[in-house]
Amino acid sequence: MRIGILGPLQIAGAAVGGARVRALLIRLALDPGRVVTNDRLIDDLWPGEPPEHPMAALQSLVSRARREAPGLISSHPSGYLLDVPADEVDAQAFERLARAGDAHAALALWRGPALGGTDLPFALAPAARLEELRLAALAGRIAADLAAGGDVVAELEELVAEHRLREPFHALLMRAMVADGRRGQALEVFERIRARLADELGVDPGAELREAHLAALREEEPEPRSNLPARLTSFVGRGDDLARLRALFVGRGGRALTGARLITLVGPGGAGKTRLAVEAAATLRVPDGVWLVELAPAAGVRAALEAVFKTSDLVRALLGTSPVIVLDNCEHLIDEAARVAQWLLGEVAGLRVIATSREPLNIPGESLHPVLPLAEEPAVELLRDRAAAARPDLSLGPAEAARICRELDGIPLAIELAAARLRTMSVSMLVEQLGDRLAFRGSRTSEPRHRTLRAVIDWSWNLLSGEERELLRGLSVFSGGATAEAIGRVCGGDLDLLSSLVDKSLIALSGDRYTMLETIRQYVTDDRPQTISGDLSESATADLSELRQAHARYYAELAEAADPHLRTGEQVKWLAVLDAEQGNLDAALRHSDDPLRVILPRLWPWIMRGRRHEVIATASAVLRRVGDVPPAGRELAHGLCMMAATGAEPSRAVRESDHPAALHSWALGSAMGPPRDVVALTEAAAQRLRDHPDTWTRSTALLVAGIVRFEYGAVDGAEALLEPALDGLRGTGDRWGQWTAYFWLSLAAENRGDFARALALAKEPESIATELGGLGAPLGPMMFLLRLSQLMMRTGDHAGAATTLERAWQAALRSEDGLAIARVTHARAELARRSGDAGEAARLLRGALAMDIDAPPQFRAFMNVELARVAESAEPSRRALELMATCEDRTARATVLEGVAEHRDPLMAAELLGAARELRGSTESADPFVVALAGRCRAALGAERYAEALVRGAAIPNPERYALSSP
Repeated sequence: MRIGILGPLQIAGAAVGGARVRALLIRLALDPGRVVTNDRLIDDLWPGEPPEHPMAALQSLVSRARREAPGLISSHPSGYLLDVPADEVDAQAFERLARAGDAHAALALWRGPALGGTDLPFALAPAARLEELRLAALAGRIAADLAAGGDVVAELEELVAEHRLREPFHALLMRAMVADGRRGQALEVFERIRARLADELGVDPGAELREAHLAALREEEPEPRSNLPARLTSFVGRGDDLARLRALFVGRGGRALTGARLITLVGPGGAGKTRLAVEAAATLRVPDGVWLVELAPAAGVRAALEAVFKTSDLVRALLGTSPVIVLDNCEHLIDEAARVAQWLLGEVAGLRVIATSREPLNIPGESLHPVLPLAEEPAVELLRDRAAAARPDLSLGPAEAARICRELDGIPLAIELAAARLRTMSVSMLVEQLGDRLAFRGSRTSEPRHRTLRAVIDWSWNLLSGEERELLRGLSVFSGGATAEAIGRVCGGDLDLLSSLVDKSLIALSGDRYTMLETIRQYVTDDRPQTISGDLSESATADLSELRQAHARYYAELAEAADPHLRTGEQVKWLAVLDAEQGNLDAALRHSDDPLRVILPRLWPWIMRGRRHEVIATASAVLRRVGDVPPAGRELAHGLCMMAATGAEPSRAVRESDHPAALHSWALGSAMGPPRDVVALTEAAAQRLRDHPDTWTRSTALLVAGIVRFEYGAVDGAEALLEPALDGLRGTGDRWGQWTAYFWLSLAAENRGDFARALALAKEPESIATELGGLGAPLGPMMFLLRLSQLMMRTGDHAGAATTLERAWQAALRSEDGLAIARVTHARAELARRSGDAGEAARLLRGALAMDIDAPPQFRAFMNVELARVAESAEPSRRALELMATCEDRTARATVLEGVAEHRDPLMAAELLGAARELRGSTESADPFVVALAGRCRAALGAERYAEALVRGAAIPNPERYALSSP
C-alpha cells in the first residue's frame, strides 16, 4: 500500500511530520481520487477556528504536504484530491476485502487504531465505521476458523472481555465451547451476557445469541445427510445469486424451507448452474438430507424417471420428511423431469426441489433464477484465481484480465478453460487464441459435454429443432441484438421460435432486444459440421451471404427512414434509435454489396455527433471497396466520401445537393481540412437555397455559411447569417441546429468584445445540450459547460467557472473521449493561471499536450499559448505559431497572435495585435488580457508609434511567419 491510515499515517517512501500535514493527507485519503472542496478541507482541518486567510493557509499546507510526500496531491479548481488509485490506500482495500468476505486478507492490513495520525473531529465517524468493519471482519474470520475445526476459545474469551456487550463475539464463544464439549460453560456465557444486556441496555439477546443458546440446549445434532460433492475449488462471483436463492427458500419467516418449493436455475451452457445449485443446497440445514440427482450422464435415466412416475414406493418413503433434491441437467429430459417434479411436489408436502436446466420446467409453482454470465469484476476475480492455481508465478494485469473476460462473454466455464491454458502459454498468446475459444479443453475428469466449449454448446444444439437451428444461425448476422420486427424481416423467424430460443438460454431478451453471446455466435458460424443423433447435419456456416444482404438492406432502410426525422422535433428520439442500432448499422456497412447506400444516411448523424474522424475512416474504407468512379445513382454519397477521405473538391453532385450531409460537409472538413474556396461554396449554397421550400434546408444553409464565414471569411458578417438561421431552426424543432447556432453566435459576440451578450447566448441552450448529451453527443453538456466556464473566468467569475468546470469535467470523463478530457484540462489550466497558480496550470497543460489524441491544430496551438504564459519558455509560443502558419481559421489565428504578443517587445507585440484585429474584423477587444497588453504597448511606444504599429501589423500577409522569423 502506498498510503496507510489503518494505524499511524504511513506514506511509502516519505516521512511526514507535522500534525496538520498528516491530518490533510488523512482527510484526502478518506476520498482517494475524488476532489475534496476547499471549503470542506478548511472546515475539517481548522474546526471552529479558521485562520485569518483560510485559502492562503490551505495552499501553504498543501505546498508543505507536496514537499514531504511528492506526487500525491493534485489540484482542482474547486479543491484538491489524493491522486492515487483507491486500492493504494489501505482503508479502501480493507473495506473492499471485508465486504467481499475475505476477512483474513482484510485484517492483515490493520496496524492499529484507524486514522491514528489525527484526533480532529472529521476523523471520528470514519474511524468508528472502520473499527466496526474490523470487528465484523474479525468475527467472520473466527467463524471460518471455527468451521474449519480451529481452537478459537481463548481468543474469543479475550474479545468478550474487551467488548463486553458485543453479541456476535459472545455467540461465537458459545458455539466454540459447544464444539469443544463445554456445553455447560456455553450456557453460563449466555446467562452472563443476557443479564448484562438487561441491566446496562434494557434489551433482550438478539437472534444470533438466541440461536447459539438453542444450539447449546439441544443434544448434539448429527451432520445432515447429503451426497453433495465436496468443494475442490473456490466459489467466486455468485454471492448475490446465493443470497437470492436462500431468500427464495427461507421465505419471509427467516427459517429454512418455508418459501419456494421449486427453484429452477436457468442459463446458457457453462454459466455454472450446477455449481451454484450445489453451493446453494449446501447452505441449507435440512435434517432429512440434500440429494443430488444427476440426469445427464446416467444410462436409462428416462426409463428411471418413468418408473418413478409409475410407482408409489418413493412417495411412501418420502412422506413426513422434508428433503431437498437437486435435479441437475433437466434440459435433455425436460418433459419427463417436469412431470416427475410436479408429481413429487404434489405428493410430498415437505419436499423442496432445485432444478438446473437450460430452459424452464414450466410447471405450477416454479420460481426461476437466471444464472447469467459473470459481470466484469467477478469474472476477473475468477480468472485470476484459476490462473494462479495453474501457474503461480504468472503476472496477469487487470486490463489484460478484463479483456480476456469480455472476449469470453463472462462465461465461467470459458474463463476456467482459458485459465488452464495459461499453464503452457503466455497471456498474449492466449489473447491471440480467443478466436478459437470453442476448442479450449478442460480437465481429463470433466464430463465429456464440459471438456470444451464446443461440446457445451453441442449439448444445447442437439436438442433444437431444425427451425430453431436455422433461426439461431440467422441471428448471427445481427450485432448488438435486434428487435423482433428486425429479426422477422431479415430471418423470417416468428415470435414462438424466438421465445423458444430464449427459454433454452441460447439468446436473451433485454428490453425489446434479443441478444446473443459472442461465443454462441462463433459456434453457429463455425465451419465444423454439427452432430445430431450421430448423423452429420448441415454445416453451421450454411451460406449466410443472402441473410447478410437482407440485414444490410433492412438497416439501410432504417437509417433512410430516420433521416427526415433528424431535422424535426423528433430528432432526439430517432438519434436514440440509431444509437441502439449502432452495431447493426456498422455490420450492414461492412457486409453490404452497396456500401454507398448505407453510408449516406449515416453521415448526417455522425456530423451531428462531431465524429469527424469516424466519417473520414469509414469513407476511406468505403472508397477502397467501390473505387474512384461513382456507381450510377450513388454520385452524392461517392462525392461526400471523396471529400472526407481525400480532401477532394466538392463534386457537382455535392455542390448541387440539399442533403444535410452535403450542406455541412464544408464546415466539417476532411482529412485535408476544408476545401480551398470554402467561403464561396457555402455562401453560394446559401444563396441557391434561400427560396427552398423546406425551412430546415434554408436555415441550415445559412447556419453553415455563418460558421464558415466566422472561421474563414469576413468574421464581422457571421451574425447576419447565424441569427436568421437560429430563428428558422427554432421553428423546425431541430435541437442540434439550435444548439450549434447559439454556440457560434456566442463566439461571434465574444469576438467583437460583447462578453455579456456572449455569456447570455452561451447560457441559453442548457436544456438542449443536456438532451443531446444524454445520447452521447460530444456537443452536449461538456461543450456547453466548457464554453460557459471559459466565459465566466474571462469575466472574472472564478468561483462560478470552477463549479461549471467541475460539471464539464465529469461529463468529459463519462464520455471517455480523450479530446473532450484534454479540452476541459486546458480550461482548468486557464482557470488555475487566472487564479494565480501558475505551477498547477503548467502541470495540467503538459499533461494535456502529452495525451495521445488526434487534436485539431488550433486546439494544440491554444494549449501551447497558455503554456507559454506560465512556463517561462519561448518554445511553446514558437510551437503555437508553427501550428497556425498554414491554418485558415481566422479567429483561432487571432487568439494565438494575441497570446504570443505577450512575450515580444512592445513594438512587435503591437504589430501582432494589429494583425489579430485584422483577422477578427474588429478594432478593439474587450478581453481584459488583450486590453491590458495593448495598454502596456501604448505606454511603452507612445500613442502615435503604437497606432502606426497596429496599421503595419494589419497589413502583414502572414503574421505567424513574421513572428517566427524574429527572436
